[in-house]
Amino acid sequence: MKLPALPAFIPRDFPQPLARLVAKLPTWPASRSFVIAANLAAWPSLRELDWSQVFGRRFRVHVRDAGLKLYFSLHADGFRAEREGPCDVTFTATTADFARLALRLEDPDTLFFNRRLLIEGDTNLGLTVKNMLDAVELETAAAGMPAGFGRIVLNLRRMATQN
Repeated sequence: MKLPALPAFIPRDFPQPLARLVAKLPTWPASRSFVIAANLAAWPSLRELDWSQVFGRRFRVHVRDAGLKLYFSLHADGFRAEREGPCDVTFTATTADFARLALRLEDPDTLFFNRRLLIEGDTNLGLTVKNMLDAVELETAAAGMPAGFGRIVLNLRRMATQN
């Protein structure tokens, strides 16, 4: 099965010299940056979901080919950056696969069953979060994004599906 195309500026293979550098950086600044971006871009459309069952749980997103690990938790007011340490669940994939998920070019179940999206730790929690995120339509999420960011996301998806 042919994978959905990604816009040309999204690397299919993260540059290894850059990945080695990223892997050596402290996780807190990257986690904090991720949380700021997620709260601005994603939280407005996600806050309507019932997240109470996952409040306070610790998550890690591991971008395998970039050597990047992001630590965060979820609370009633949005995402909060966390320091490196034990997590309840870890989501692991490549840069390209996370981009495919974010742009809704590939179904998370397909990535999961093909072992390109790994969910480790409390897999029940991970599947619950995955299913909640999957239930949000990209257009709905994009409509809640500030400053034209939603239009950019939809244009990226359109560019990818036209290839």
